[in-house]
Order: sequence, then structure tokens, then C-alpha cells
Amino acid sequence: MTRSLAQQNESELGGSLSVLVRQKRDHVELDRLLHAIDGSTGAHRRELLNRLCRLVFPHAFAEESVLWPALRKMVPDGEALTLEIEREHQEINELFTELETLAPDSAEHHALWTRIVTLLREDVRDEEDRLFPQLQAVASPRTLAALGVAWEAVRRTAPTRPHPVVARRPPGNAVAALPLTLIDRSRDHLDRLARSRWSRGAAVGGRVSGVLARVAGAIEHVPPLTRGEDPSTSTENRH
Repeated sequence: MTRSLAQQNESELGGSLSVLVRQKRDHVELDRLLHAIDGSTGAHRRELLNRLCRLVFPHAFAEESVLWPALRKMVPDGEALTLEIEREHQEINELFTELETLAPDSAEHHALWTRIVTLLREDVRDEEDRLFPQLQAVASPRTLAALGVAWEAVRRTAPTRPHPVVARRPPGNAVAALPLTLIDRSRDHLDRLARSRWSRGAAVGGRVSGVLARVAGAIEHVPPLTRGEDPSTSTENRH
């Protein structure tokens, strides 16, 4: 009988290099950030949300680029399971894109945030309770370690913002990695500047970040970046 990742220690999950250990570690940090954001307001809330994005979106991007293709080959019902999680990822991308436009202390922001938290927790449970135990049942510790190293390498160089138009699968997401990562990580620095007490730097940082956001939005629609998408996770089909 398979057990949830939450009920297993590092040794049972394949050791420190295992992708399962790395996933569980990120999920623990996700839970910590969700609680911290719930108790925050104003600029501090924006800073914590930015940290959350830098955790969530590279994590999911690496899953879709490295883990899900492997799972679809190794797990009998991997196609259906990964597609379900891709749909969750797509909805999270769309909701975060909307959240970025709202004032952090507004009622609309908090209502949308509640929905996002629910989806993030559902995503964790789907992965830890259903998907990854099936991978664990068929993969050797060496395979789990190899997947962990590959997943970590992609995660460290992945986009850090929501991009709902980009395909959830290769080749679109792979093509999107370089331009969107450069833009997103530049925006992360600019947004920190925008929240600083240096008024002139804050104004410049906010303006330039806004320009880069529009550039990223245009890049998302370049046809090669949308290829590979399952129709059920396409923004156009969903709306």
C-alpha cells in the first residue's frame, strides 16, 4: 500500500538527492509562506507574495518540464494524473495574474487569495498523496535522484512569475524558459526596488517592471511558446 510523502522520512523517500525529498521540502516552505501571507498587510504582503511566486512558479515549471514527461512514461495512469495537476497549475497561473493587479489590502485581493490558497493546498495533496507515491512504487532510488538533480537544475533557472498563455508542456514551455526567466528575475529585483524607501529608485523600479510585464505578456503569445498544450489547459479554451 502506498503512503503519502507527508508520512515518510528522507531515507524512505530516497535520500537527500531524491526528487521526492526536494518536492516535500518545497511543500513545507509553501505552507510556511501561506501562513505568513495570511497575517501580513501592505508592502510586506507584496514582498511575501513575491517570495511565494519565486517558490511556486519555478517549482511547477520544473515539474512540467522534467517530472511530468517522466511520469507519463513510467506510471500507468500518468497521463491522466499529470493532466489533472496541469489544470490546477493553469488555474493558479490565471488567478495569480489577476491578483497582481489588485491592491494587497483590498477585499477583492483577499477573496482571490483564499481561492489561490485552496488550489495550492489541493495541488500539494494531489502530488503527495496520489501522484508521487505511484512514482515511488516504480522508480529506483537512483532514478529518483537523477530526476531530483534534473528538476533542481531547471527550477533554479525557471521563470518566477505566472504565465498563463505559455504551454504547460514541451516544446512550448522549454522555448519560453530563457526569455521569460530573464524578464521575471529582472522584475523581481525591480519590484524590490519599488518597495524600497528610496523614493526615486522606487518610482523607476515600478515603471520599468511594468514595462517588462507588458513585454512578457507579448512574448507569451509568440506561437512556439504555446505549442504542446493540452486543449483543456489552454487559456483560450478555458474562457
